[in-house]
Amino acid sequence: MRIIKLDAIDSTNTYLKRLSSGGNAEDGLTVVANLQTNGRGQMGTVWSSQEAKNLTFSVFKDVSFLNIRQHFYISMAVSLAVYEALKSLGIAKLKVKWPNDILSDNKKIGGILIENVIKINVISGSVIGIGLNVNQTDFTGLPSASSLLLLSGQVNNLDEVLNLVLKQIDIHFNCLKEKQFKSLKTRYESQLFRKNKPSTFQDAEGSVFSGYIVGISDVGLLQVKVEDNKIRSFDFKEVALLY
Repeated sequence: MRIIKLDAIDSTNTYLKRLSSGGNAEDGLTVVANLQTNGRGQMGTVWSSQEAKNLTFSVFKDVSFLNIRQHFYISMAVSLAVYEALKSLGIAKLKVKWPNDILSDNKKIGGILIENVIKINVISGSVIGIGLNVNQTDFTGLPSASSLLLLSGQVNNLDEVLNLVLKQIDIHFNCLKEKQFKSLKTRYESQLFRKNKPSTFQDAEGSVFSGYIVGISDVGLLQVKVEDNKIRSFDFKEVALLY
């Protein structure tokens, strides 16, 4: 596994996508930056991180063994990899907020941005961007954010945390290669934030409604039980979990 370490870059995902488009990204290639000047999250949001206190990195994975309808299993595998790595560090009350935010004690400590390389309706590769709040303590203006240091009281070595996550990514992508889809989906759903709890949502039209998260579909749609026990399915652009 090759690791490229950079002092500063606009976005590790953007950098790694440029390498992959030129045919210079082998499976497992990882790009780590002390500082991202234009880090990105889901749906165009900004991922802000203090320099040299957190982990901001991207991993290229060959996923040519998956068909395009199985793309969300990449998200499941990565979410579970981060979950297991943090669990091994003793971080408690971990949950995955659909589709792939990592929470502890209802606070966001990690985000994942997956950008697939699709050629002729086939996923040839996946650029997996991960941001983890590790040793940052000041989250002014971000009341829902936290870090491993705030949660555990311990300063963590960034390289050690990175290696734990990369090891778990390898483990979980081997599960993908072995087509352990049912097991991955069951484990992912068991860690879903607010699963089977009364919750409030807002759809793309701005309407607010109540329901219960019951799981996800095979293509990653959130399944919510609403009035009359009907199950509605949503893409991540179509609904927001309010509380």
